[in-house]
Amino acid sequence: MPLTKKKSEKIIVCSSRLLFLSAIVLLLASCLNWILETPSFTIRGAILQPVSLTEMNLLLELDVENTNRFDLKLKSFHYIVYLYNEEIGRGSMENDILIPSSATTRLKMPIAVKLKSISGILKTILTNDDIPYKIEGQADVAAVFGSSNFSFFSDGRIKLKN
Repeated sequence: MPLTKKKSEKIIVCSSRLLFLSAIVLLLASCLNWILETPSFTIRGAILQPVSLTEMNLLLELDVENTNRFDLKLKSFHYIVYLYNEEIGRGSMENDILIPSSATTRLKMPIAVKLKSISGILKTILTNDDIPYKIEGQADVAAVFGSSNFSFFSDGRIKLKN
């Protein structure tokens, strides 16, 4: 059955609208880095828990601050933690975590620490109240209109809790 002129014009108009909407969606997704403010990551505390004679768990209390006016979803998070400029462990998180707009969310991030790897600074860590730290890594976040991967770095001082 041949298309009438009116039907073919309708198809062209619908196709044009669909193409225009697709272009707008792609444009918004590609501009995410312009409008997305990178969340900040700050260690607020850490709990040291002995597991065995050779291993300890370090549970980091990490604040993630989202200054955006929209919610973010933390899709993955890979990090390295340093105390006294020595790497003490690495960790990752693959669960989706909602970070509400204009809010700070506290996360608890575990790190398995081999005592052998920190033997040089272990006494200092256990006897000092105020310990310098660094945390760095990669995070994947998603928003309503796209996703982004970024590197982060934070340093400061923390108090260990036993």
